[in-house]
Amino acid sequence: MTSDSKALRAAVEALLRAAGRDVDKDPDLARTPERVTEVWQREFLAGYDMDPAQILGEPVLGEADPDVVVVGGLRFHAMCPHHLLPYRGVAHVAYLPAGKLVGFGRLADLVECFTKRLTLQERATHQIAEALWHGLGARGAGCVIEAEQLCLALPGERHDQSGVVTSAFVGEMRERPDLKARLLAAANLGGRVR
Repeated sequence: MTSDSKALRAAVEALLRAAGRDVDKDPDLARTPERVTEVWQREFLAGYDMDPAQILGEPVLGEADPDVVVVGGLRFHAMCPHHLLPYRGVAHVAYLPAGKLVGFGRLADLVECFTKRLTLQERATHQIAEALWHGLGARGAGCVIEAEQLCLALPGERHDQSGVVTSAFVGEMRERPDLKARLLAAANLGGRVR
């Protein structure tokens, strides 16, 4: 679902005009529609053109599977579909290998696949865990995301220090409190996630 650059640029210009800004006379807005189009296509819509299966590629066969693979601190940014305001944070992912391993960089790319979209934090968290579980044929997987939502941080909202934590566990990880605890420890959350 590749976005239409020309239509997006026209929509940004229409938004600025509807907000009472004259894009033809204000020198600060001279290239704003093009810049916004470029950043939106690169940073907030690119995930729609990414395929989780292609990102995970051909996993490597593991000779001896580790009990659990945990990769934490994967920074991301996304766009909330409710207010069209950005949020940013870190994702922590884990999976229980079942004969297949994947490079750590691919896990970071998988997070980008689901966060470079207009998406809710809750949805991205679940999609990442599901993609790991199914894409690797893992016994289970989990994802914890900590993020700062700009819509909560705006002065009028009076929640400027609000952080949001979401978690999703699928397969065997759903029933294993010890493995959930390992992922939460990697995320340095203790018992904050329910």
